[in-house]
Amino acid sequence: MPDLLVELFCEEIPARMQRRAATHLREALTGALVDAGLTYEGARDYVTPRRLTLDVRGLTARSADTTEERKGPRVDAPEKALAGFLRGAGLASVDEAEVRSDPKKGDFYVAVIKREGRSAEEIVAEAMPAIIRDFPWPKSMRWGAPSAEPGALRWVRPLQSILCTFGPETEEPVVIDFEAGGIRSGNVTRGHRFHAGEAFTVRRFDDYAAELEKRFVIIDPQRRKEMIAADARNLAFANGVELVEDDALLDEVAGLVEWPVVLMGEFEREFLEIPDEVVRLTIKTNQKCFVCRDPATGNLTNKFILVANIEASDGGAEIARGNGKVVRARLADALHFWTTDQADLPDLEKYRTSAEKFDLDLKKPLDQRMAKLDHLGVTFHAKLGTQGERVARIAALAEELVDIIADAMETDLAPIEGEGAELRDLARRAAHLAKADLTTEIVGEFPEVQGAMGATYAVLQGEHPSVARAIEDHYKPLGPTDSVPTDPVAVAVALADKLDLLTGFWAIDEKPTGSKDPYALRRAALGVIRIVLENGIRLALAQHHVSADLLSFFHDRLKVWLRDKGARHDLIDAVLSETDDDLLIIVRKVEALQKLLDSETGANLRVGTERALNILAAEEKKDGAGAFDRPVDRALLAEPAEKELANVIEAVAGHVDDHVAREDYEGAFAVLAELRPAVDAFFDTVMVNADDAKVRTNRLAILSGLRAVTRKLADFSRIAG
Repeated sequence: MPDLLVELFCEEIPARMQRRAATHLREALTGALVDAGLTYEGARDYVTPRRLTLDVRGLTARSADTTEERKGPRVDAPEKALAGFLRGAGLASVDEAEVRSDPKKGDFYVAVIKREGRSAEEIVAEAMPAIIRDFPWPKSMRWGAPSAEPGALRWVRPLQSILCTFGPETEEPVVIDFEAGGIRSGNVTRGHRFHAGEAFTVRRFDDYAAELEKRFVIIDPQRRKEMIAADARNLAFANGVELVEDDALLDEVAGLVEWPVVLMGEFEREFLEIPDEVVRLTIKTNQKCFVCRDPATGNLTNKFILVANIEASDGGAEIARGNGKVVRARLADALHFWTTDQADLPDLEKYRTSAEKFDLDLKKPLDQRMAKLDHLGVTFHAKLGTQGERVARIAALAEELVDIIADAMETDLAPIEGEGAELRDLARRAAHLAKADLTTEIVGEFPEVQGAMGATYAVLQGEHPSVARAIEDHYKPLGPTDSVPTDPVAVAVALADKLDLLTGFWAIDEKPTGSKDPYALRRAALGVIRIVLENGIRLALAQHHVSADLLSFFHDRLKVWLRDKGARHDLIDAVLSETDDDLLIIVRKVEALQKLLDSETGANLRVGTERALNILAAEEKKDGAGAFDRPVDRALLAEPAEKELANVIEAVAGHVDDHVAREDYEGAFAVLAELRPAVDAFFDTVMVNADDAKVRTNRLAILSGLRAVTRKLADFSRIAG
């Protein structure tokens, strides 16, 4: 079977665009091949800063011939109908159609359309120009003289050549000829820009990859990553330090080089007085370099690791020196920011009113920054006021929440340090300082460290550990893999921050729509859910300004979270009512219902209950909804099985209420399971729709009672079979 090799060679593709671009090339071309009737054994994409490569193995050489039958009108149909049929089928006259007979409908025309298969070369040559022309780059450009022409090719960077070969391993492959953007396809590419920039001829993938490696190009991005990681660890170890791993940076650096060469640089030790995270971000953001730590202490060292794209004649000494020079300049800026943030702000008196409003101490740097944030009237949102007003709301809500949270977490949390510190005071203080670092110099330069820097500055000015922790953690969780706050003060401020965000935007009717969520409200709702559930907190959301519509949004997010955890969607729907606002209770009900249904008794109870609900639904269509929601008339009970079911339902209802009052949902569902023998016996021996209307109504009232007692815990009609 023939193999197909495609390479699009261009100027440097930004690292952040490479993975998606390689995937798109593979999906677009293989999709076009399949749509055209071809099959293939496998396809793999590769990417370097200068090339997108696709290797398709076992591609059929030709698509199969096809025959399509298109049914037409009756032979005596009007001329207009016949003309439309001929036009749609591509026939010149009815003489080219077949006449078929149907015993009921009579004679009618059928167009038999035969299409010859096409060669893979023809299909690829047709598909590739459109794929290249319509490539979905986030940003693209035109270049050279052709750029002035209408419809000129736009590409991420100037496209220089197109390689496209096709053929079986036992034969000389052919070049699939096509043109895109004025560039004709061929069988030529180039190696590394500096080490081996001359052109060379390619036959198929294996010699292509091998020849490129001889010419200092590793086309597999995963292999480049592994090489960088291994060499960086070894180089760090050889220098007595330890690499600080950074997967995101590793991905990016692997997209910046075709031939990775790992080197070590260093900077002056005086810069290590800057917080580690600021040093790491400075070096990562500006120079795409890795930092190293002392394996004995865990503290950063003054050594860093860089990845070059060439093997320099001096072993990389000049490259390392140049990178060190830039790193030192950037760290000097960071040191200035760090020093400035700990000094007093000028004109402190103008912040006095704001300081009094938030009970701030203007002798402390972080308090000064909060006073400045409020004094400047920095807008949070045009309809939701300033950052200062938002901080006041968060503080009030955090005070309201913290006692509830501390009570719920008491058994799982170590005592808060610092005797005499009141939880409400700590929550208010933490909320007042949570956004203060937004006006610091370092956060202005590195927004990624907001929260973390506030915590660092809080420790330096002697804040309670729970306050510092809350400042750092109140943004959490930032994603599905991020941890949640666990200190009660941090939990209170984090929940208050997210609930204020959600209730505020719901109040001004700016909610997520479709894929658009500019204020990350879905993430905020999921954050509330995870904080509450992972800390075991009972929180009635409706009591904290959560509207019915916002509660419905929480329910939707909770369903997504539970499904990701493996819960059945139908069980979530079964236990969830539109007024349920205690997320922890909802989850406990789902877990208890799942445990019940996993048992044989529970599964059989579901079947019996479903039968009862179906009968009720059918009869209520005749008599009206709720027609049988009435007390059972015991004088009309004749059959032993109906007497038993009525008695068991009454007893079980009381026991379920007792368990629910104790919030023992597993026990409540276990009590429901006691209904199973009586339900089975009832349906085995009792005719529900008796001839006597009163008896029929009474038996349906028993089933209505069964529905009522099960609905104390779940709506069994929503549970799938």
